[in-house]
Amino acid sequence: MRIPSFHVIDRDTWERSSYFDHYFFTLRCRYNIGADLDISALQSFRREKGLKFFPVMLYIVMRAVNNHREFRMAFNENKELGYWDEVWPCYTLFHPENETFTDIWSEYSEDFSLFYATVTHDMERYRHVTGRLKAREGEPAHICPISSVPWLTFTHFAQDSYAGSDFLSPLIKFGKYEQRGEKTMIPVSVYVHHAVADGYHTCRLINDMQEMAYFPEKYLL
Repeated sequence: MRIPSFHVIDRDTWERSSYFDHYFFTLRCRYNIGADLDISALQSFRREKGLKFFPVMLYIVMRAVNNHREFRMAFNENKELGYWDEVWPCYTLFHPENETFTDIWSEYSEDFSLFYATVTHDMERYRHVTGRLKAREGEPAHICPISSVPWLTFTHFAQDSYAGSDFLSPLIKFGKYEQRGEKTMIPVSVYVHHAVADGYHTCRLINDMQEMAYFPEKYLL
């Protein structure tokens, strides 16, 4: 299994250094942005190919995340700020029999066929593991948490943490998709640390997801 490299940022030359200090030390700030994605073309594509929805949506989210350094930021074991070459998804599996969930993670690949095969294999392997939060051991540091809330077409999803955290990765949720006229829409929420990304960057991330959902044959073949 390949391990992505971590690159330490030179804080003396980094163009965002003063912004990071302000939002990390002075005004510790995170924010949510939500949007509805049009997944009409994506749904037609995946049904034609016989693909499961969750791994397809997970790929679109993770490819968008990996397109932008702002969403691969982290601290290393020496508390140095930097970024990963790429990050991998950490995602939830729901267990309806006891109404709990477990976390698993999968290796990322920009190759959709490989990513899809990896995720479907991991989901099947760990779907019966219950009774603990982390179903798959050995979770790496280079992860991005993704989860689905398929029971509600939410209009907003706000998150918060009780205490300050050095975790800089975005937290991404998508909800229940629904038909609106001739379009299929799905809500997406992105929870971001303002120290590493502004509204501009998060809007670009969401727009990347929409681009791939509009043209799945360009990105998923």
